[in-house]
Order: sequence, then structure tokens, then C-alpha cells
Amino acid sequence: MADAGGEINWFDADPRAILDVNDYRIPRDVRRRLRQDQFDIRFDTAFEEVMRHCANRPDTWISEEIIGAYTELHRHGYAHSVEAWQENRLVGGLYGIRLGGAFFGESMFYRVPGASKVALASLCEHLQRQRFLLHDIQQLTPTLALFGARLISKEDYLKLLKRAINQRRRFHS
Repeated sequence: MADAGGEINWFDADPRAILDVNDYRIPRDVRRRLRQDQFDIRFDTAFEEVMRHCANRPDTWISEEIIGAYTELHRHGYAHSVEAWQENRLVGGLYGIRLGGAFFGESMFYRVPGASKVALASLCEHLQRQRFLLHDIQQLTPTLALFGARLISKEDYLKLLKRAINQRRRFHS
């Protein structure tokens, strides 16, 4: 993460928050939005734009250097975005990194209520279909708690991480 001066630092949460790939829940209001088909969900069509929306807030750890690095990771197939579109306008989404069978969620944004939650629900379903082992969300927030996120010890996290990154998984089918 970049600090206020732009210097990049390593952040290592202990305990660590995860969304269990096989035991997440989709909140009722999000299920309703999914059924109503309010958003067109796309993967990897506007990666850098998603990052810039995520960075567009008063306090952000997403610096230009981080945007450049992640965009390069995206070009090489490691960084991915999940996007919620409405009337051909990007209105919400999230991005993260994939290594083996692990997905590391980095940040989310929305311009229309519910858009980022629908993107997250779509990601959860996608990771389960692709048989990922780990969905790392780093920190527990009220929104992520609605999806069943939980904290695990650093020791348990490192064991799960080791298993996950040694798996051969693709983000796209």
C-alpha cells in the first residue's frame, strides 16, 4: 500500500480476513438485485478504470505507481477486475490479484448503490466455479461481513495460502 507520501509499504494483517470460497453467503438485497438483472457483469474489460475509480477518494493507498504496477500485472494475466455496468456506464466493481488458486481482493467502488456488492457476489460465484481455495480480503468490513467474511489467524492463513498458491487454477474458463 502507498502511504500519504506515496511510498509503498507492505501490509500484513493479523488476523487476516477471508471469504470462504465454499461458505460465503449472498445477502438478500444482493440476491434481489441479481434476479432483477440490474447490472451487466463483465470481467477484465476496464481494469485500469476500475482501479482509478477505487483510488478516487479522499484517503487512498492506490498511488499512480501502484496503478502502473497492477496494470502491468493485468497485462500478464495476474490482476483481474469484476465490473458492474449499467447502460454502458461503469458503475461499480472491484479488482485483485490471482496466484494459483488464490484471489487477493484489493479494493471496491460503486457509483450506483449495490453495484459493488453485485460485482462481489459475481466474483464469489466465479471463484467457486473455478475451484479456487482462497479468497483473501485482508480486512473485515461491515459490507464483507454481510457476505460471511471471517477472520483467521496468521498461522491458519499461511497454511491455506501455501495450499492455494500451489494449485493450478485459471481465472477465466
